[in-house]
Amino acid sequence: MKKLQNKTCVVTGAARGIGRAIAARFHEEGAAVIVADVDEVAGIATAAQIGCQFERLDVRKEEDWKRLSETTPAVDVVVNNAGVTGFESGIVAHDPEHASLADWQAVHQVNLDGTFLGCRYAIGAMKAKGAGSIINISSRSGLVGIPLAAAYASSKAAIRNHSKTVALYCAQQGWKIRCNSIHPAAILTSIWEPMLGTGPDREARMQALVADTPLKRFGMPDEVAAIALMLASDETTYVTGTEINIDGGLLAGSAAVPD
Repeated sequence: MKKLQNKTCVVTGAARGIGRAIAARFHEEGAAVIVADVDEVAGIATAAQIGCQFERLDVRKEEDWKRLSETTPAVDVVVNNAGVTGFESGIVAHDPEHASLADWQAVHQVNLDGTFLGCRYAIGAMKAKGAGSIINISSRSGLVGIPLAAAYASSKAAIRNHSKTVALYCAQQGWKIRCNSIHPAAILTSIWEPMLGTGPDREARMQALVADTPLKRFGMPDEVAAIALMLASDETTYVTGTEINIDGGLLAGSAAVPD
């Protein structure tokens, strides 16, 4: 039997990238998947390609989550994946000295407020059954400081902590609702394209960007989807409040020979 047979799954930010890979993998494993995204054009196209349902969702807006709770009142898995870096419209200051309050808040509204609302929706949609899996996509940047992306790092660190709070809260209520976070590092999605370019030096740029990664390559969205599938399935019902890094060994430390 497929690992997510007869399960209903909501994946936010699923129109592209990691979210799309997770939605596709869940669908392959038998789930009824809802592709949720603020981008209607890309979201509808993705849902049609995968063979699942699309719901427009701006994760920042409480009214959008309320509408989702009405259209999908019961769910087994929620993946809070939607996120922004703050650089979507170009290079702006995101260091601790020069970042504007508006830019700081804009990143937190999507990444942190969106995850808070997603967790709240998930609890409400799962508690009648008393079981489910909430998977929050944090980042390697949520575990270390990122001087030039302070808001992004802060929001992803908060997602890590909130995931543990949600896990403990659900356990205290006696529910079998689990909550875990995934922390990807350099995953090859469209977000990297402006830096990589399409010229003859693309491969050299790729190698330079992962030079500090022990495995010396980018991760792929399908590799993150594999971790999400594991956490979504009933094979990991004793796993809650934990975090899984997918970073090519970056956070393991140095490969230097000890003196």
